[in-house]
Amino acid sequence: MDFEFSGEIFYWRGPSPFHFIAVPEGECSRIRAVSKSVTYGWGVIPVTVEIGRTRWTTSLFPKDGGYLLPVKDRVRKAEGLELGDRAGVRMSLGQPGGRIR
Repeated sequence: MDFEFSGEIFYWRGPSPFHFIAVPEGECSRIRAVSKSVTYGWGVIPVTVEIGRTRWTTSLFPKDGGYLLPVKDRVRKAEGLELGDRAGVRMSLGQPGGRIR
């Protein structure tokens, strides 16, 4: 299952500080519909992500009925992204070779 969206990069101090992009509600609805078949526990969903020319694997975090996409520091640096910037995201559920379509 593939997605394209854009979102603003924000910082969350939580127990593990990180930068995130909130997945828009329309995409969250589609993810929730298949979440039980793709989660590996605690509601986290493995994804393969591309922003610009940078590709990586991570997991979506469930938060307040939606999902947050963590954006690694190396990705932000490689793509010249700062706090508050909007980024275009291409994302596939599942790890490479194990995608859900």
